[in-house]
Amino acid sequence: MEKIKLRNKRADKIVKNILLVTAVLSAVFIVIIIGIVAIRGLRPFFLSYDGATVNFFKFITGTKYYAPEYRIGYIIVNTIYVVLLAILLSAPISVLTALFVAKMAPKFLSNFLTTTIEVLASIPSIIFGMFGKGYVVILVRNFADKFGIVTAGGQSTIATVIVLAMMIMPTITMLSITAIKSVPEDMEHGSLALGASSTQTMFSISLNAAKPGIFAGIILGVGRALGEATAVTMVAGGRGSGPTFGLFGTTRTLTSTILTGINEANLGSLEYDIRFSIGLVLIVVILVVNLILNGVKKRLGKYYEKS
Repeated sequence: MEKIKLRNKRADKIVKNILLVTAVLSAVFIVIIIGIVAIRGLRPFFLSYDGATVNFFKFITGTKYYAPEYRIGYIIVNTIYVVLLAILLSAPISVLTALFVAKMAPKFLSNFLTTTIEVLASIPSIIFGMFGKGYVVILVRNFADKFGIVTAGGQSTIATVIVLAMMIMPTITMLSITAIKSVPEDMEHGSLALGASSTQTMFSISLNAAKPGIFAGIILGVGRALGEATAVTMVAGGRGSGPTFGLFGTTRTLTSTILTGINEANLGSLEYDIRFSIGLVLIVVILVVNLILNGVKKRLGKYYEKS
């Protein structure tokens, strides 16, 4: 018996050390990535590139993006605006879809829809970009032409929002399904026993109880939307000044700015290094947004526990 206990302790210690190594490696990779981006990204504010320098305050608050006067203040605003619209469009659809799949659909239909959503979540962003370029942009252009609205061939804020919404809907939906299915059945049975209808129970009990999990899905959706580059670049239009709040005007996001032209930029040039500066700003934006959303999520969790 003592030998078995000793063997189990050794096995537990080995597993613990293995898990510790993997955790440390993950942390090291993140630190290395952020460190490299930071080193490159801070260079434009301290070095001179053939006489050209970048003022950090003007860089972070400016309203025009052109060489060598790189200004991304309006791009930050555009990025947050586009992501906010995409979330407002996708979140309700995703949550209602999850509610149907988890609580209303027959088992065979629920399994089919779940598999379909999982496949959609695994589709590469370039495919969404191709769909956006080949269909959404044309759809927006034709709609705008009917009402005499001028667009850049359909490339616009609304096209970007639609593509982003399609990309993040599967993520939010899958996590929402999991959250709704994890609601204790006793709560729902209690609601039904008190005379509430199935619809009232689903919206008043199931959704309320699943709010923290649903919000976790929205946080992941926001993270993917903020970090998406390829699909956005194909439909945004690359506006050179702003901010842009018109739905049919072209736009520009932080990720599309990083991606556009980076292959043509010479290594070590201002045009090359400034994209690392934008990447550093993007990391900060994602961090701040996640902290805010996680704070809201914790408050929702505490509110649910009290209620």
